[in-house]
Amino acid sequence: MTLIVQKFGGSSVADAESIRRVAKRIVETRKAGNDVVVAVSAMGDTTDELLDLAHQVTPLPAPRELDMLLSSGERISMALLAMAIKGMGYEARSYTGSQAGMITDATHGAAKIVDVSPVRLREALHEGAIVIVAGFQGFNRDTRDITTLGRGGSDTTAVALAAALGADLCEIYTDVDGIFTSDPRAVKRARQLAHISSEEMLELAASGAKVLHIRAVEYARRHGVTLRVRSSFNNSPGTVVYDPARLPEGAEVEESVIAGVAIDLSQAKITVVGVPDIPGVAAKIFKIVAGTDANVDMIVQNVSVAATGRTDISFTLPKTDGEKTLSALGAAKDDIGFESLQYDDQIGKLSVVGAAMRSSTGVSARLFEALFDAGINIEMITTSEIRISVITRADSVNQAALAVHTAFELDAEEDAVVHAGTGR
Repeated sequence: MTLIVQKFGGSSVADAESIRRVAKRIVETRKAGNDVVVAVSAMGDTTDELLDLAHQVTPLPAPRELDMLLSSGERISMALLAMAIKGMGYEARSYTGSQAGMITDATHGAAKIVDVSPVRLREALHEGAIVIVAGFQGFNRDTRDITTLGRGGSDTTAVALAAALGADLCEIYTDVDGIFTSDPRAVKRARQLAHISSEEMLELAASGAKVLHIRAVEYARRHGVTLRVRSSFNNSPGTVVYDPARLPEGAEVEESVIAGVAIDLSQAKITVVGVPDIPGVAAKIFKIVAGTDANVDMIVQNVSVAATGRTDISFTLPKTDGEKTLSALGAAKDDIGFESLQYDDQIGKLSVVGAAMRSSTGVSARLFEALFDAGINIEMITTSEIRISVITRADSVNQAALAVHTAFELDAEEDAVVHAGTGR
């Protein structure tokens, strides 16, 4: 039998009616002659609500206890989904991450999978059951504690299970019909893609696209797992994420210079003002930043002012890392010798991604011309082989995305449909 791993996100199991609809889809997959393993997220906004509750109790929840709390959301949805499937006359068994053999390191809140031992899952499949696994969570052998994988971790759970079980396909179900050329919530005329390469999807995910978590895409590419992103609200065929070395039928025809436009409002910018322009100072700054575990994205250093021999260094990082990074740099002010720090959390990042950029000319010119015509000011620029990213004001990044999407002729004829989801 073909083995299919399916993942359903929070918007797909937001209430009892949605859970019954998902159960029906899983049963239909089983009726078609497939073995089925399902990874499920917490219902709706449960994780955010639990986080809010934890911070009402204490400003700094203990990481171990926070993982215990947050992992309960997926346990609720997995049990309810198994009940719904049983009610339809099919055997289903639910398992927590630890019961499913998801072994992680000991990092609470952002654990990494180190091994998958799905012994109980194989036994259940052999006995003809549909397997339901709580996403987003695992177990550390040394501490014997429950861990969570970080936001988007259910995607990674599904891909890890598909790799460990040798699944033929991993389907990621969400509240849109597949992967689009931009976020259809911000760009109404975003166009659905039938195929996208894993390298393009990695860049889009790293640039703020939320349809697939970057760790899941990396894991799938490393372990040769075929991904299909589909809607849980209809029977749209969705989008296949493929290995560029093994093009699926039709992928070559669809390829265009730009695969997608991503926006990201989760970052902030720190500027270290009046830095002595001498060797070793930048190393000191970013060694301190690295000590806070902040994930630096873009870096720009201005030209040194000849009269003072000083310069400014700006970099972007997640807003969640801003306060601790500012504190660490401030404590080292005298050692580094800079004049002041500036913090700006009202920025937005826009990125254009496309594998064909390697062999195409004029992409930068078209991007910057579109932003100029829209009256958008650029504050920072960074590039890779298949991506160009710019920083602009947060309140203008959606307008920038619309302009760039149109300039690269990515607009569909009709508005995209978003079936659910609150955006939290």
